[in-house]
Amino acid sequence: MRLLILALVGALLVGCGGEGQESESQAASQLSGKVRLDGSSTVFPISEAVAEEFGTVEPKVRVTVGVSGTGGGFKKFLAEEIDINNASRTIRASEVETAAAKGIQYLEIPVAFDGLSVVVSHDNDWVDYLTTGELNAMWKPGSEVEKWSDVRQDWPDEEVRLYGPGTDSGTFDYFTHAINGKEQAARPDFTASEDDNVLVQGIAGDKFALGYFGYAYYIENQDKLRVVPIDNGDGPVAPSIETITGGQYAPLSRPIFIYINPKSLDNAAVSRFASFYLEHAGSLAEEVGYVALSQNAYDRAMQRVEQREAGTAYGENATVANLTGN
Repeated sequence: MRLLILALVGALLVGCGGEGQESESQAASQLSGKVRLDGSSTVFPISEAVAEEFGTVEPKVRVTVGVSGTGGGFKKFLAEEIDINNASRTIRASEVETAAAKGIQYLEIPVAFDGLSVVVSHDNDWVDYLTTGELNAMWKPGSEVEKWSDVRQDWPDEEVRLYGPGTDSGTFDYFTHAINGKEQAARPDFTASEDDNVLVQGIAGDKFALGYFGYAYYIENQDKLRVVPIDNGDGPVAPSIETITGGQYAPLSRPIFIYINPKSLDNAAVSRFASFYLEHAGSLAEEVGYVALSQNAYDRAMQRVEQREAGTAYGENATVANLTGN
């Protein structure tokens, strides 16, 4: 009997030891290292959400996500200071030339759809909608709009205070191209920030303010801000999942991207993070307020990463229609 008890105790100890060794083996197999992202404040909420989820799977990998605007991110990307650039526009011809001159390749990966949202304070009770022509009159270089009554005569005779992304922002580039016909073409007298939360606070606290930023920041701050429907000639349309993907919210709907240095994929931590990003981009994009791509679009993007298909896939004027067929 005593021998039987000892045998059973020995078996239990061996079993426990096996589980401990397996646990230690799993811990030892976890990746370590760094993954560096920077760039667009618009793409930041998605990349930050992905980084947080990735941290629960690979806790030994340190993922940093900076916010220096799309243009600032491309500068760091082309200096090989980061592995991935968050971009709310496609890469410019001048940036393509710089990459070629330096021998730097890039993978252009769409991750979600966005609808640039024009917003005012809840205290603003007169703006029912704006036409693209009125937006142009307010934002174009040399604008003569100083008061709300300059937009429509029956609106308040009070100063318009404008807020928008900084000039390094891809959102600024996209908005100025869509509304004013040329990137970077805008009146200079507006409050600019690369931090969309600063814009939210400024607009929410000023009855006579108006500004714009990515759809996710509007969704997150609906209690503070009111979105303004935009009339592009077919009647006022507000941004929503349906109007963004359906193409009705024009011309302020767009795809947003990450750019990956294929050389960085030689780092196992970066490679695993890139795959994880595309596996979860759709659900996390919707969780933070953006619109997911089709599964087919994510599958194509994954294929580009796995095969390291460098170069632009959509060109400088990428649109929602490019990715949806609308």
